[in-house]
Amino acid sequence: MNTTGKQLASGKRSWYQAASLLWIFLIAMQWLSFTKESWYNETTSLVLWTLAAMSVLEVILPFKLIYRTIIKAIVLIYILHKTLIDYSVYIPYGSFMDRVEQFIFHSNPYIWFSLCAWVMLEAALRLVNTTRRILVFLGINIVSMGILDSFTQISLWIEVAWVMFAGMGWLVCQHFRNFQVYYPQGWKRLIRYPYKIIANIAIIFSLIIVASVNMPEVPPTLTDPYTAWRNYTGTSTSQAGNGTLDIPNSTESGYSREDNQLGGGFNFDYTPVMSVQTNERSYWRGETREEYTGTGWDDRRRASTEEVQPGETLENDDAGSGNTKQVTQKVTMLNDTVYPIMFGAYSIAEVTSIDGQTESNRMLWNPEQAELLLMTNRQQPQYPKTYTVVSEAPVVVEDELRTKSFEELYGNNPADDMYLQMPSRFPDRVTDLANEITASANTPYEKVALLQNYLQTNFEYTNNPDLSRKVSSDFVEGFLFDVMEGYCDYFSTALVMMARSEGIPARWVKGYAPGQLSLNSDMQAPRQPGSEIETTYTVTNADAHSWAEVYFGEYGWIPVEATPGFDMPLLTEAPDVQPVDEPEEQPEEEPVQEEEQTPVSEQATSGVPTFVIWMAVAILIAWVAYMFWRNRFSLRFLLLRLRTGEPLTPEQKVVAETERWIRYVKRKGLTRSGDETLRESVNRWSQSVPASAATLHELLAWFERTRYSPASVTSDDWKAVYETALKLRKELKAERA
Repeated sequence: MNTTGKQLASGKRSWYQAASLLWIFLIAMQWLSFTKESWYNETTSLVLWTLAAMSVLEVILPFKLIYRTIIKAIVLIYILHKTLIDYSVYIPYGSFMDRVEQFIFHSNPYIWFSLCAWVMLEAALRLVNTTRRILVFLGINIVSMGILDSFTQISLWIEVAWVMFAGMGWLVCQHFRNFQVYYPQGWKRLIRYPYKIIANIAIIFSLIIVASVNMPEVPPTLTDPYTAWRNYTGTSTSQAGNGTLDIPNSTESGYSREDNQLGGGFNFDYTPVMSVQTNERSYWRGETREEYTGTGWDDRRRASTEEVQPGETLENDDAGSGNTKQVTQKVTMLNDTVYPIMFGAYSIAEVTSIDGQTESNRMLWNPEQAELLLMTNRQQPQYPKTYTVVSEAPVVVEDELRTKSFEELYGNNPADDMYLQMPSRFPDRVTDLANEITASANTPYEKVALLQNYLQTNFEYTNNPDLSRKVSSDFVEGFLFDVMEGYCDYFSTALVMMARSEGIPARWVKGYAPGQLSLNSDMQAPRQPGSEIETTYTVTNADAHSWAEVYFGEYGWIPVEATPGFDMPLLTEAPDVQPVDEPEEQPEEEPVQEEEQTPVSEQATSGVPTFVIWMAVAILIAWVAYMFWRNRFSLRFLLLRLRTGEPLTPEQKVVAETERWIRYVKRKGLTRSGDETLRESVNRWSQSVPASAATLHELLAWFERTRYSPASVTSDDWKAVYETALKLRKELKAERA
């Protein structure tokens, strides 16, 4: 067993193990960036926290392997439990044994992802411990990512660059580790000056970073084998999806589980989801999202919930004090899909029954977001086949709300800060555009109406937007300025974020549009005087939809529709635009036209964070300044060499140094007349500055020896003159003080 293996087994740690874990963790992060496209958010978060925790525990725990393994296993179980709860994979309730049973039931398959991440981390740490193995390990990762970059829709050039960076750092650490093992005495002397080592490493990496970001783009000289084969067989790379395999870039429509990576396209799926018998047409609301990440919405649930029973009144923290209309909905599910939520018009006030029962221990109510969550376990069906809910839909008088100022709406009814959240690097031109659009408005309602009208009239609806035009990494900015077309996720997210940029609280909502009206016998049946007609809507996966909700103080949350072609009963009219009384028509699926798209540059930018680039530039500037300062006197000799056209001899350097210190003492008031020899001047100066007399005569001796003695002058002699001149400077400064 080598030294590293013995230290790992005994529990001893070294700087090399900590550094190796850092580089392994950094490489693992690049694979997570690839898998997050196909993994659920909870899976990605679980693997990330597992890798981070196992790495930290491996470094800080001073125990033997068996004890470290036990502690790591306990921590792994805790991370798994917390992640499943945070992402609402399951919601614990009941006795302790019930909770344990729920955890065990829902831990599959997540526990396997966590265990695999742990095992792979341990294997890499223990097996990849020589220079050759590190090179093989890096080669496998780089080749694998290169293949995936060529044969999938995901660009991995930035990830490959980070793997190269981690590999270079790992090899540097391995080099120092070998030096420490084979030359322990030299290592001890080396570590006495760690700052010099760190400075040299920082300079090298800074040079690489600055050179890479300023490297001109050069088209490839050679064609990769796959593209060459496609061209040889007569199949153009554009037909293969910009040089990739024929992997569909669209998914089927439906209620999505992942919201952190919005975008892409989809195909309409008209599979029935549910039928809703109701007395009022509405949107069937599902979940809300509050935190915008720049690429989508964070679905981590932070709000508290409470268990509720059918028949209980469901309180809404921000229901508002305005008038409401009671909406009854009898929902019948038409498929076996499991949803985390029960759907209903905003805001659900009561659940009358679930599967015909008036008792249930499966519901959780979130009063902050007005969400009705559903719990599942082994004994009960995963999702109810039928349920009846009663909602209190807000009724708003537009003329009244239009006149309410910011102070009137939010002075006594402020919204939570999370509904005004914006990323730290939210694009300024999105905010500037919102300011420009709403410049003529004075009230929050007018601003939202102008934003709504702008989105509905200036952008086109399509289920397959042309993403080849996208340049910005921000989802909203890319939609508003690059792609300029899309579907509901694009419009609703843009409206929420532009409203927030104007100081208006807003949140993102997903659920289903009303669906298609079913002409059944209930509509033809006679009804009692004063009773309302109940109609039935058939909702399909093609009706999956997202929209915005805006907070208007005492009026509560009001839904707002920004997507063209969709019509919401509340707050859909734009200023000075007459509404058209037409039945809602869902956007029909347009035939897909095959057209050659211009491929997006795989690396429009360098991929290196801006602060890293500026840090590298600052390090290089400091290094160049230090080198000039350190060699400032040698540079003078360089200028003399350029004047004479040949290298300076040691004698010439002594003369040059003598002329330099003579000029210095002249600036200090020790002048020299034109008819004086240097010896006469030194004798006179020695009387003026007796403390420096010895040094002056030493410099005089060096000059006379060089000028008049037949003895040869070496490079060490002129360096002695240089050091003596520095000594004279210090003495004169001290005497002046």
